[in-house]
Amino acid sequence: MEDIAKKFEHLYQVISTEEFLRMECLGGEIPFFISAFDPKQQNEVDKAVKGLKNKLEINGVPILELNLYDIALELLDHELGEGEIFQLEKSMDKREFKQALQSTLDINEVLMPKIKELIDSSSARVYFLTGIGMVFPFIRSHNVLNNLQNVAKYAPTVAFFAGDYNGNSLELFGLLKDDNYYRAFDINYYKLTK
Repeated sequence: MEDIAKKFEHLYQVISTEEFLRMECLGGEIPFFISAFDPKQQNEVDKAVKGLKNKLEINGVPILELNLYDIALELLDHELGEGEIFQLEKSMDKREFKQALQSTLDINEVLMPKIKELIDSSSARVYFLTGIGMVFPFIRSHNVLNNLQNVAKYAPTVAFFAGDYNGNSLELFGLLKDDNYYRAFDINYYKLTK
């Protein structure tokens, strides 16, 4: 098991630098970073993300957390009525339910416009993408990342990913290989130049 306190101290040291905040040293690449972690440590990571967010904000680095589960639930409640999604889940088979969710949360027509609205109304210097594992399989991480690059290009985005990222592909929970996604940097190995 990974030492989460040590991992998040490294994240603080990286994210709090002007070099990182100004998106320098990216070689023209998009400012996307993946922080992969063992899914068994999800609860510990959730607490550490909150702590990191608070510590950065106290030190003058505003953060916008984009929790995919919370965003999806808000959109579903708005579309169907509060809590109705849970009733719908009981009345449909899994395949129909997944298709209904994907249709209601269409990535291009619904999800990305909502995320763009949140980003546009924020003065954050860094975006945290969380809740990725909680929305699987109806929202896929590579789809979000591919579409997010058109919306979240003015500040670095750090995606907290329950699984493995080898610089080429994402494996949710270390088991489910998603499509290749090679445009992000592994922030766990990001080195400061100073």
